[in-house]
Amino acid sequence: MASFPWSATDVVDLPTIGTRVDTLTDLGAVPGGPGPRLAAARRQGADFKREFVTTGRPDSVTTCDLVTLPYPTRFGLFRASRSVAPFLSITNRMLVIRWHDTDGRSRVLLFEPSDVELGKYTPYFDRLAQRTPDVLARRMVTEHETVLGHLARLGIAPEDVDYVLFDHLHTQDLRRWVGTTAHQDDLGGRPEPLLPRAKVVVQRDELAAMAELHPLQRPWYQPGTYRDVPPGAFLPIEGSVLLGPGVAVVKTPGHVFGNQSLVLHTSTGVWVSSENVIAAECLTPEHSRLPGLARWSREWGQEVVLNANSLETTADQYNSVVLEKTLADPSQDDPRFLQFFPSSELTGAWTNPGTNPTFSHRTLTHTS
Repeated sequence: MASFPWSATDVVDLPTIGTRVDTLTDLGAVPGGPGPRLAAARRQGADFKREFVTTGRPDSVTTCDLVTLPYPTRFGLFRASRSVAPFLSITNRMLVIRWHDTDGRSRVLLFEPSDVELGKYTPYFDRLAQRTPDVLARRMVTEHETVLGHLARLGIAPEDVDYVLFDHLHTQDLRRWVGTTAHQDDLGGRPEPLLPRAKVVVQRDELAAMAELHPLQRPWYQPGTYRDVPPGAFLPIEGSVLLGPGVAVVKTPGHVFGNQSLVLHTSTGVWVSSENVIAAECLTPEHSRLPGLARWSREWGQEVVLNANSLETTADQYNSVVLEKTLADPSQDDPRFLQFFPSSELTGAWTNPGTNPTFSHRTLTHTS
C-alpha cells in the first residue's frame, strides 16, 4: 500500500531482540483446533511460569495515568454485560519498567506510551468524536498527563528510554516518539524523535499485516502515519521473549494477530498486562458484581469475558486470555481476582450506570 513504508517481506530483514522463550510455542501449530490449543495454553503457561520466576525481578515498575475515555460496552464486556449504558469508561495507563542487564547496563522500557493527542485520529474514535457534542466530550474524556510529563516527574530523560512496547498497534501514532524521514503536514514539519534512542518492540506478524489491512482491522489502525517512520525504529520479535530479569513479552494472538502481553515478576508475584480484557474480574467473572457477567459466564460455560472490538480470531483470543490467567498470581488485596493489569482498565463513572468495576488495580508498583 502507498501509505505504508515497506512490504510484508521487508519486515523479515529487520533486527530483533530478547531471548526466545522455548516453553511457549505457537499454539496455532497444535493439531485438533481451538479446544486442544486451550489445553496447551494452560499446560505451557504453567511450565513457563515456573521458569520465569527464576529469572529475577526488574528494579522498578511505575504506573502513569494517561487518559480516561469512553468505550462501547458491547466491545469491552463482550456479550456478557446487561448494563443499559451504551458506553463505559476506560483509563489508558503507561507502565515504566527499569532493570539492569547482566552486563550492568541500565534499561528503561515504556509499556503503552500512547500519544493521546494523535491517537484521537484513529478512524473509529475520530468518527465517534465527530458525532459527539463538544460539551459532552469534555465530560467523558479526561487527560491526566502526557508521556513526557510523566518521564520528567520520574526523573527519566527522554534519551534514556531504550524500548517502547505496546500490546498491539491499534490507535498508535509513533511519529513524535521515533521521528520521520520526511515533512509531516499535520505536524508542521519533520519531527525529531522525542525518544531518540527508543526502539519499538513489536510482533513481526503484526508489523507485516499492517502493509495490507483487512476491513475488520481498518477502523483501529492508522497505517498512513507509518508512511515515513524509519523501519530501523522497530525491533520485531517472533513469539515470546525474555527482555530482562523478570520482564517478558508473551505472544497472545487473537485481539489482533500480533497481540502481545507484558509479564512481570515483582515483589507481589507475577503480573500480566494487556488489553485482552478491560477488568481483572473479566478473568474471574464468577466473582463479578457487574450486571450480567457472572450469569453469562455460568450459562455459557465461559471462564473469561473478552475485550472484543476487533474479532480477528476470537477463539485464539479466548485461549490467550486463559494463558494470561494461568500466568498471573492472585491479588494480595483480594485473592478472588488476579494480578492482571489491563492496559486500558474499566473505570467507574456516574454517566455509565451498571459499569462500575467490582475490583480495580488502578496501579502496578514495584521496587526491588
